[in-house]
Amino acid sequence: MSYYPYVVAVWLVLIGIVGVVRSRNLVHTVVCVAVAQSGTYVLLLAIGYQNGASAPVFGQSTPAGSPVVDPVVQAMTLTDIVVSATVTALLLALVVQVAKRHGTVVPDELHQLRG
Repeated sequence: MSYYPYVVAVWLVLIGIVGVVRSRNLVHTVVCVAVAQSGTYVLLLAIGYQNGASAPVFGQSTPAGSPVVDPVVQAMTLTDIVVSATVTALLLALVVQVAKRHGTVVPDELHQLRG
C-alpha cells in the first residue's frame, strides 16, 4: 500500500486552504477553492484503489472470485467533480456580480459589504 496518493490529497487541500486564507482577490479565492476540492478527487480514488484488481465489469472475461475495484467510489468521484464544477461556476458568477456592482474584486476594498 502506497501513502503517496494520500500525501498528494492532503497537500492539495492544504495548498487550497492556504491560498484561500492568503488571497487578495476573489477570483484567486475561487481558484484556490477548486484546488482544495481537487484534493478530494485524489483522496476518493486512493481509497477505492486496489492493487491487481480489475474493472467492475462482470462477464466471461472476469473469472469468478477475482478482486474488482469498488464502483461506488468511482461514482462518488464523478459526483464530486460535477458538484465542484457547479460550485466553481456559481462562485465565479458571484464574483462577476460583485465586480459589476462595486467595481472591484479585492475584498479589502468592498467597504459597502461591512456590517
